[in-house]
Amino acid sequence: MYKQIRLVTIGILYTINVIGCNSIPIKHNLIDRGTYMVETSHLSQSIDERIRFLFLHYTAEDFHASLKTLTNQHVSAHYLVPANPSKNNGKYVVWQLVPEHQRAWHAGASSWRGRTNLNDTSIGIEIENKGYIESILGRMWLPYNIKQTNLVIALSKDIVQRYAILPQNVVGHMDIAPHRKLDPGPLFPWKQLAEQGIGAWPDQKTVDKYLAMRSKDQPTDLFTLQNKLASYGYDIIPNGINNTASHNVIAAFQMHFRPANFRGLPDAETEAIVDALLEKYGSIP
Repeated sequence: MYKQIRLVTIGILYTINVIGCNSIPIKHNLIDRGTYMVETSHLSQSIDERIRFLFLHYTAEDFHASLKTLTNQHVSAHYLVPANPSKNNGKYVVWQLVPEHQRAWHAGASSWRGRTNLNDTSIGIEIENKGYIESILGRMWLPYNIKQTNLVIALSKDIVQRYAILPQNVVGHMDIAPHRKLDPGPLFPWKQLAEQGIGAWPDQKTVDKYLAMRSKDQPTDLFTLQNKLASYGYDIIPNGINNTASHNVIAAFQMHFRPANFRGLPDAETEAIVDALLEKYGSIP
């Protein structure tokens, strides 16, 4: 008797489910791909954007040489911003060399916030600028002009908004590859971009808070600074030794956030800046 009741109950529930399912109208959204059809009416919620990073570079060459380099088989970038961009209908024109949904070869061997293979998840913008020239007075860095800066801002803002790229994930080539790259250099207007919602920048009041009564150039504990830089996202091994690798990372950070002095030495202002950035944007999860 118990088995009979159980079987009847199961049958009733099955019937109810079938009737219920048949009574629910299903809306189809079919896409014809030639030899087969694709149903897209039920998309998963377990997704996020593939693009997580925006990396900025200088070309170290003039426009025509840059265009040739970036369209050969060895290196590429999604966009190239000329030094003197032309206008069409009153708007500056940027050159797109790789569609955003495809991978460009611009980051190379690099690391940022615990991630490698950064070409897979980034968009690269190359900006026409020769970087620097060597003279009897030493290395002289070359500035970015207003027109190309405005174009970089317009392009970057669009990319950041469309992909919801976090401020701390908009960095330069020297940030992700400090042991071999210097671009986009100390004259790149990071603060100006941050004021437009592109990239990270520390609040001065917070920097002053962490600086406290120390002088800006006062030496600070190297091991502590190395740990903080690693927490923010730089590829550095804290060991308390300012060897070449450590020096390059500290210099890259200073070039980005304190371009007036990027000697790669651990000082109080550098530590205060990274403290302010960690308070504002957080450390690596």
